Amino acid sequence: MFRFNDANVYWSLYVLSGGRCMGRKRLASEVGVGEGSMRRIIDTLKEWDFILIKQTGITITKAGLAFLQQIPIRPVDVKVPDSVKGEFQQAVLVLGVADKVKNGMEQRDVGIKAGADGCTTIIIRDGKLMVPPDWNMDKEDPAKAAEIREKTGITPSDVLIIGGADSQCRAVEAAVLAALELF
Repeated sequence: MFRFNDANVYWSLYVLSGGRCMGRKRLASEVGVGEGSMRRIIDTLKEWDFILIKQTGITITKAGLAFLQQIPIRPVDVKVPDSVKGEFQQAVLVLGVADKVKNGMEQRDVGIKAGADGCTTIIIRDGKLMVPPDWNMDKEDPAKAAEIREKTGITPSDVLIIGGADSQCRAVEAAVLAALELF
Protein backbone atom coordinates (compact mmCIF):
# COMPACT_ATOMS: atom_id res chain seq x y z
CA MET A 1 0.00 0.00 0.00
CA PHE A 2 1.35 3.42 -0.94
CA ARG A 3 1.41 5.97 1.85
CA PHE A 4 1.65 9.43 0.43
CA ASN A 5 -0.60 12.43 -0.10
CA ASP A 6 -0.87 15.63 -2.12
CA ALA A 7 1.55 17.39 0.23
CA ASN A 8 4.22 14.78 -0.56
CA VAL A 9 3.69 15.27 -4.30
CA TYR A 10 3.89 19.06 -3.92
CA TRP A 11 7.04 18.82 -1.78
CA SER A 12 8.68 16.46 -4.28
CA LEU A 13 8.29 19.11 -6.98
CA TYR A 14 9.41 21.84 -4.60
CA VAL A 15 12.59 19.95 -3.64
CA LEU A 16 13.38 19.35 -7.32
CA SER A 17 12.67 23.01 -8.18
CA GLY A 18 15.94 23.93 -6.48
CA GLY A 19 17.67 22.78 -9.65
CA ARG A 20 19.44 19.80 -8.14
CA CYS A 21 19.46 16.45 -9.86
CA MET A 22 18.82 13.70 -7.35
CA GLY A 23 18.10 10.04 -7.08
CA ARG A 24 14.86 8.42 -5.98
CA LYS A 25 16.25 7.33 -2.62
CA ARG A 26 17.45 10.80 -1.65
CA LEU A 27 14.22 12.42 -2.87
CA ALA A 28 12.18 9.93 -0.82
CA SER A 29 14.26 10.79 2.23
CA GLU A 30 13.83 14.55 1.78
CA VAL A 31 10.07 14.19 1.25
CA GLY A 32 9.64 11.70 4.07
CA VAL A 33 8.06 8.80 2.21
CA GLY A 34 9.17 5.26 1.50
CA GLU A 35 10.84 4.27 -1.75
CA GLY A 36 7.72 2.47 -2.99
CA SER A 37 5.61 5.59 -2.49
CA MET A 38 8.30 7.69 -4.15
CA ARG A 39 8.29 5.34 -7.16
CA ARG A 40 4.56 6.00 -7.54
CA ILE A 41 5.01 9.77 -7.13
CA ILE A 42 7.81 9.73 -9.72
CA ASP A 43 5.72 7.65 -12.14
CA THR A 44 2.87 10.14 -11.84
CA LEU A 45 5.08 13.21 -12.24
CA LYS A 46 6.79 11.62 -15.25
CA GLU A 47 3.41 10.82 -16.79
CA TRP A 48 2.44 14.49 -16.41
CA ASP A 49 5.80 15.53 -17.98
CA PHE A 50 6.77 17.39 -14.79
CA ILE A 51 10.08 15.56 -14.36
CA LEU A 52 12.84 13.97 -16.42
CA ILE A 53 14.52 10.77 -15.33
CA LYS A 54 18.04 10.11 -16.52
CA GLN A 55 20.80 7.83 -15.37
CA THR A 56 22.23 10.75 -13.37
CA GLY A 57 18.96 11.33 -11.50
CA ILE A 58 15.64 13.16 -11.55
CA THR A 59 15.18 16.79 -12.57
CA ILE A 60 12.12 19.02 -12.86
CA THR A 61 10.94 20.17 -16.31
CA LYS A 62 9.77 23.63 -17.36
CA ALA A 63 6.21 22.27 -17.25
CA GLY A 64 6.81 21.07 -13.68
CA LEU A 65 8.16 24.47 -12.66
CA ALA A 66 5.22 26.24 -14.32
CA PHE A 67 2.75 23.97 -12.51
CA LEU A 68 4.48 24.56 -9.18
CA GLN A 69 4.32 28.35 -9.69
CA GLN A 70 0.55 28.12 -10.29
CA ILE A 71 0.01 26.66 -6.83
CA PRO A 72 -0.41 29.63 -4.46
CA ILE A 73 1.76 28.14 -1.73
CA ARG A 74 5.26 29.46 -1.03
CA PRO A 75 7.57 27.82 1.52
CA VAL A 76 9.24 30.50 3.65
CA ASP A 77 12.02 30.44 6.22
CA VAL A 78 10.34 31.64 9.41
CA LYS A 79 10.49 30.07 12.85
CA VAL A 80 8.25 30.98 15.79
CA PRO A 81 9.48 28.80 18.65
CA ASP A 82 7.24 30.39 21.30
CA SER A 83 4.04 29.91 19.27
CA VAL A 84 4.59 26.62 17.46
CA LYS A 85 4.84 23.22 19.12
CA GLY A 86 7.45 20.76 17.89
CA GLU A 87 11.21 20.61 17.58
CA PHE A 88 11.07 21.19 13.80
CA GLN A 89 9.09 23.85 11.94
CA GLN A 90 8.13 24.58 8.35
CA ALA A 91 6.26 27.69 7.29
CA VAL A 92 4.27 28.19 4.10
CA LEU A 93 2.68 31.38 2.84
CA VAL A 94 -0.70 30.68 1.28
CA LEU A 95 -1.69 33.42 -1.13
CA GLY A 96 -5.16 34.94 -1.32
CA VAL A 97 -7.15 32.79 1.13
CA ALA A 98 -7.18 34.75 4.41
CA ASP A 99 -10.96 35.07 4.20
CA LYS A 100 -11.24 31.28 4.61
CA VAL A 101 -9.53 31.21 8.02
CA LYS A 102 -11.96 31.14 10.92
CA ASN A 103 -10.07 30.57 14.16
CA GLY A 104 -6.99 28.58 13.10
CA MET A 105 -8.20 25.37 14.73
CA GLU A 106 -8.93 23.80 11.36
CA GLN A 107 -5.29 24.17 10.31
CA ARG A 108 -4.09 22.89 13.69
CA ASP A 109 -6.32 19.83 13.38
CA VAL A 110 -5.04 19.04 9.87
CA GLY A 111 -1.50 19.17 11.21
CA ILE A 112 -2.32 16.82 14.06
CA LYS A 113 -4.02 14.37 11.68
CA ALA A 114 -0.83 14.41 9.60
CA GLY A 115 1.12 13.22 12.65
CA ALA A 116 2.58 16.58 13.61
CA ASP A 117 2.24 18.46 16.89
CA GLY A 118 0.01 20.93 15.04
CA CYS A 119 -0.01 24.05 12.93
CA THR A 120 -0.05 27.71 13.89
CA THR A 121 -1.94 30.08 11.62
CA ILE A 122 -1.01 33.76 11.25
CA ILE A 123 -3.03 36.35 9.34
CA ILE A 124 -3.39 40.12 9.10
CA ARG A 125 -6.66 41.49 10.50
CA ASP A 126 -7.31 45.24 10.67
CA GLY A 127 -3.64 45.82 9.87
CA LYS A 128 -2.45 43.70 12.79
CA LEU A 129 -0.53 40.42 12.57
CA MET A 130 -2.78 37.98 14.42
CA VAL A 131 -2.77 34.37 15.56
CA PRO A 132 -6.52 33.71 15.35
CA PRO A 133 -8.78 34.21 17.01
CA ASP A 134 -7.36 37.08 19.06
CA TRP A 135 -3.60 36.96 19.80
CA ASN A 136 -2.10 40.20 18.52
CA MET A 137 1.48 39.43 17.54
CA ASP A 138 2.25 43.10 16.79
CA LYS A 139 1.44 43.95 20.42
CA GLU A 140 2.74 40.80 22.19
CA ASP A 141 5.93 40.18 20.19
CA PRO A 142 6.64 43.15 17.90
CA ALA A 143 10.15 41.98 16.95
CA LYS A 144 8.89 38.59 15.76
CA ALA A 145 5.95 40.27 13.97
CA ALA A 146 8.34 42.57 12.12
CA GLU A 147 10.55 39.60 11.17
CA ILE A 148 7.56 37.67 9.83
CA ARG A 149 6.39 40.63 7.76
CA GLU A 150 9.90 41.16 6.37
CA LYS A 151 10.71 37.51 5.59
CA THR A 152 7.34 36.53 4.15
CA GLY A 153 5.89 39.63 2.54
CA ILE A 154 2.50 38.61 3.97
CA THR A 155 -0.45 40.72 2.83
CA PRO A 156 -3.96 41.00 4.33
CA SER A 157 -5.21 38.39 1.86
CA ASP A 158 -2.52 35.82 2.73
CA VAL A 159 -2.19 33.18 5.43
CA LEU A 160 1.02 32.00 7.07
CA ILE A 161 0.85 28.41 8.32
CA ILE A 162 3.67 26.98 10.40
CA GLY A 163 3.73 23.23 10.95
CA GLY A 164 5.53 21.91 14.00
CA ALA A 165 6.58 18.29 14.53
CA ASP A 166 9.20 15.86 15.76
CA SER A 167 10.77 15.72 12.27
CA GLN A 168 11.25 18.19 9.44
CA CYS A 169 9.32 15.97 7.00
CA ARG A 170 6.28 15.84 9.31
CA ALA A 171 6.39 19.61 9.83
CA VAL A 172 6.44 20.10 6.05
CA GLU A 173 3.60 17.66 5.50
CA ALA A 174 1.47 19.30 8.19
CA ALA A 175 1.97 22.83 6.85
CA VAL A 176 1.37 21.91 3.21
CA LEU A 177 -1.70 19.76 3.97
CA ALA A 178 -3.17 22.57 6.08
CA ALA A 179 -2.48 24.99 3.23
CA LEU A 180 -4.14 22.72 0.66
CA GLU A 181 -7.25 22.47 2.86
CA LEU A 182 -7.84 26.19 2.28
CA PHE A 183 -8.60 25.59 -1.41
